Amino acid sequence: MRGWLMLEKFGLPYQTRLVGLYAGTMAAELAQIPPARTVPAMTTPEGFVLTDSLAMAETLAERHPELALYPRDPAARALARSICAEMHSGFNALRGQCPHMITHVWDGFAPSDAVLADLARIEDLWSLARARHGADSPWLFGDYSLADVFYAPVAMRITTYGLPVSGAAQAYVDAHLHDPAFLDWRRAALAEIHDPWPYPMDLPRRDWPVNHS
Repeated sequence: MRGWLMLEKFGLPYQTRLVGLYAGTMAAELAQIPPARTVPAMTTPEGFVLTDSLAMAETLAERHPELALYPRDPAARALARSICAEMHSGFNALRGQCPHMITHVWDGFAPSDAVLADLARIEDLWSLARARHGADSPWLFGDYSLADVFYAPVAMRITTYGLPVSGAAQAYVDAHLHDPAFLDWRRAALAEIHDPWPYPMDLPRRDWPVNHS
């Protein structure tokens, strides 16, 4: 999702190629663009291969300063880079215990103390960005930026697992849920069928809170 959003949201030209993440064919397919081993991966027009979402973000920001993928204000840009890097390298409990999934909501999921600690830190970062730079925008730094790209999967996890957050944080989550680009992403994801289901849980399911109508 992050790799796609940073291209789609800023109007950058791209072509996508799907690989079999759950079908067991990803390794063979990515072998054609070494050293890629995980997704997302990006090949530049010159043939340079970027194998990590943060590397992709920094490269695109470097190549397209006219688009302000990071905020233009130096203080805002420093904070945005910092919270992107923290998302990229941290929050292991949230990542490990709440796999990214956007088909339905699990009813009755009980987050661990470690997940709750991750959420508390995330809320602190969101609140700081909004208080200093967010103004009246739904996004963290006023205009949509790479910081929002990096926290979009967090918004999805909060939704999928019904995780407890404050009203202000939920408003930010809702901005992602109603974002046209995310709705396009989810529509495409729902067209895929996986058997067996990649992230099984012994919990009832509820409908996703936002439809595509």
